[in-house]
Amino acid sequence: MIKSLNAQHSLLADSHNQIEILAHSKTGDFLLIPFQQKLEETGLYPLTPFQIEIFQVNIGKMCNQVCKHCHVDAGPDRKEIMTKETMQQCLIALENNPELKTVDLTGGAPELNPNFRWFVEEIKKLNRHVIVRCNLTIILANKKYHTLPQFYKQHNIEVVSSLPFYTQQRTDRQRGDGVFEDSIKALQMLNQAGYGRKETGLILNLVYNPAGAFLPPSQQSLEKEYKQALMDKFQIEFNNLFAITNLPISRFLDYLLQSNNYEMYMEKLAEAYNPVAANNVMCRNTISVGWDGYLYDCDFNQMLDLKLACLAKHISQFSTEKLNSRNIVVGQHCYGCTAGAGSSCGGAVI
Repeated sequence: MIKSLNAQHSLLADSHNQIEILAHSKTGDFLLIPFQQKLEETGLYPLTPFQIEIFQVNIGKMCNQVCKHCHVDAGPDRKEIMTKETMQQCLIALENNPELKTVDLTGGAPELNPNFRWFVEEIKKLNRHVIVRCNLTIILANKKYHTLPQFYKQHNIEVVSSLPFYTQQRTDRQRGDGVFEDSIKALQMLNQAGYGRKETGLILNLVYNPAGAFLPPSQQSLEKEYKQALMDKFQIEFNNLFAITNLPISRFLDYLLQSNNYEMYMEKLAEAYNPVAANNVMCRNTISVGWDGYLYDCDFNQMLDLKLACLAKHISQFSTEKLNSRNIVVGQHCYGCTAGAGSSCGGAVI
């Protein structure tokens, strides 16, 4: 099965093909049981929400980078961009639901949406905490983005940025030639604006993603390594490191198939299943909004086009009552969020 699918890896942009691949995983005598069954065995099925507190919005798949591990399949050629009308529907949902305390803006590079700054300003008027997932290099991509650190500071935005490793070779291998150097320059600009310095309250968090078919090491120990290396070499400070497991979706799934690592990786994820991590997955307190306004349990389900199992499927139908009473849609990719210490957009969950 896998050999024939490996020959068709160019079709992986289609979410249905990805789901089909995830559903069939057999390595020797190891048969990957359905994730739903694993939840049942540990008393967690059906998986239901706690209370939604985080409103994560993908405002476009356009990006100035093409990272190898990107589950969004983002890049310069992507045209999916959230319209101002859909943003206004998001603002209405936020205004009507004060329990949505945090707005997490993602992409692509969210800053490439032409209405990005307006959207941030309108969200802040509603007194919400805003997270922006900045890829760092966007700050240097064009002069009009050079003022982003000051814009973030003005609105007290929490900045979360990917830096796969604290060395050039490993970062550039994963994100492209020259990315490490530009990332360091951008981090220094953010530090100059006060980001990452404890006394300012301006939060700068970094994200580590494994460069291959393996799980992240201890988040705590890796954070110490990052802080020591970045301070010693570049005098860079930051607040926290998030170690995020790569999920077998889009480009990373493509890599797994091409390198014949898919079944081994899925087996590794399944064997590391942790019911404590499963109990604390991010989809239990987060709702994900796609660029076109459709709602999902998480950003990963969004990329597989696995819409919510409830009547409120679009931002125009937003209802916390309906959303809080739904069952969360799960699949084989969910093993990635429940392995070891768990994984979420905020790093390890335990």
